[in-house]
Amino acid sequence: MLRFTLLWLLVFFLSLSSSSARPAPYAMRISCGARQNIQTPPTYARWYKDFAYTGGIPANATRPSFVTPPLKTLRYFPLSEGPENCYSINRVPKGHYSVRIFFGLVAQPEFDNEPLFDVSVEGTLIHSLKSGWTRHDDQVFAEALVFLLDGTASICFHSTGHGDPVIISIEILQVDDKAYYFGPEWGKGVILKTTSRLTCGTSKPKFDEDYSGDHWGGDRFWYPIRTFGQNADKPRSTESSIKQASNAPNFYPEALYQSAVVSTDSQPDLAYTMDVEPNKNYSIWLHFAEIDASITGAGQRVFDVLINGDTVFEDIDVVDMSGYRYTALVLNTTVALSGRTLTITLHPKKSNHALINAIEVFQIIAAESKTSLEEVRALQALKKALGLPNRFGWNGDPCVPKEHPWSGADCHFDKSGSKWFIDGLGLDNQGLRGFLPNEISKLHHLQSLNLSGNTIHGTIPSSLGTVTSLEIFDISYNFLNGSIPESLGQLTALRRLNLNGNSLSGRVPAALGGRLLNGASFNFTDNAGLCGIPGLPTCGPHLSAGAKIGIGFGASLSFLLIVICSVCCWKRRQNILRAQQITAARGAPYAKARTQLSHDIQMSRNHNHGHARTAAENGPSLLS
Repeated sequence: MLRFTLLWLLVFFLSLSSSSARPAPYAMRISCGARQNIQTPPTYARWYKDFAYTGGIPANATRPSFVTPPLKTLRYFPLSEGPENCYSINRVPKGHYSVRIFFGLVAQPEFDNEPLFDVSVEGTLIHSLKSGWTRHDDQVFAEALVFLLDGTASICFHSTGHGDPVIISIEILQVDDKAYYFGPEWGKGVILKTTSRLTCGTSKPKFDEDYSGDHWGGDRFWYPIRTFGQNADKPRSTESSIKQASNAPNFYPEALYQSAVVSTDSQPDLAYTMDVEPNKNYSIWLHFAEIDASITGAGQRVFDVLINGDTVFEDIDVVDMSGYRYTALVLNTTVALSGRTLTITLHPKKSNHALINAIEVFQIIAAESKTSLEEVRALQALKKALGLPNRFGWNGDPCVPKEHPWSGADCHFDKSGSKWFIDGLGLDNQGLRGFLPNEISKLHHLQSLNLSGNTIHGTIPSSLGTVTSLEIFDISYNFLNGSIPESLGQLTALRRLNLNGNSLSGRVPAALGGRLLNGASFNFTDNAGLCGIPGLPTCGPHLSAGAKIGIGFGASLSFLLIVICSVCCWKRRQNILRAQQITAARGAPYAKARTQLSHDIQMSRNHNHGHARTAAENGPSLLS
């Protein structure tokens, strides 16, 4: 009893230490269009609302398959919002992930019953929906194993002109860094797209969660196939435990190996055929566990494995290779396929019967190199400054996937740095408004820039003179003002410059004017204020900005003095006129008589001082 207790405690503490040594994997499940976080049975997985993630339009969901998570909302992306729409999830820990996207349907008459569009992860195209996908349960989602290394996950949906992309859910589930290692070519530059994942001998579809599988397995979906063909095989199942099933790095669920199909006497070969994309490489994983009670030891069941008729594994003895019955065995091979079908055949050598428990097939995709982050940010600044219409999209990566570059952007791949760069922008006659931001100078590899025929205002940023690779610059027929920056004269590669049809002013930089003699094509016409080269007015004395401010201030002061003097002159003139009016009034007959009489009286008074006269002599007194 004591030994049993000690053994139990040892197992408990070992399991505790192993579980504490490795934290739970990162898991982000997004319910598209949801207004609140929800949990879904039977595992009660937590799904996060997506209001903070992207644009698009939320709507009620129609699930195309029972496989689809039981979510009630979705998000669709009309073409009016652009051909590319993306979810960009931040703060994703660096690691290896299973990314899965479930598609949906919008239950409204005006919507396409089966939209067709492309899906990319981290700029790499991983899936294109094909006609009829709604009728196949294993086609209602796309899944890929991808390394996320920069703290973000970018998942984009690209319109192809056949209906609006409709998304029900997105899952980003961390898996082991070494999961599905298939050889030297495996690595961070490779994406494994799930083509098929089958559990054999059963009719019950299950996720890893349903199998109570390890969370580090990525909650894979296993599509059931009870038989490869009528009377071609028989199902087998067991409730016995399976050893070595949930081992790192793939952590397969034990229950996966508790069912299988076994060939029959009438059809000794087991063969399964599936459709694939031609001229691609595929990683094939075959799962075995001897669960047939009629096989009791090694050497009793031996078979070869053939891919499209070519033997890839010889003399497979599951009991011998796994070590015992009820023990998992996984075989992996990589094949290059030129045709559109993949046929896996198990050809028995002993016992006349072959057995298989599960099949996984992945398409090997080389991860696309991304566009220079500095140039992506420069384009985002340009998009904001010019008020780029939604119809342009300009979401995700400008250059990849190569099938869906940004509208108006030309890209160039630099093999030495394994980066994409922008070497051309053609946004002429697009109704753009706003201004040219300084960040445009971060497009260091730009050779052609055409923004003509818009309503762009403001000045030409002087920082544009640092883009030394620029050969063509056309910003004619806009509303630019100010002067032409002297820095444009540093663009020695510039051979065509169209600045006509704006409101530019000042002297054309001498370095640009001199280049006209070397065959360059420059157009400065229809700018009333430009001067200094043949075909334009002659410039006057060159004045500095301070001199121009001084002249302006002096002119304003002179004008003020003129106004003051004019007011003073006007006042003086008014006073003169008033005095003249008074003088004129004194010259009237009545006023003259009164004036003469007063004079006579005054004289009389003055004379009386010397000679006294009588009143009779002087007459009556007129003083009152």
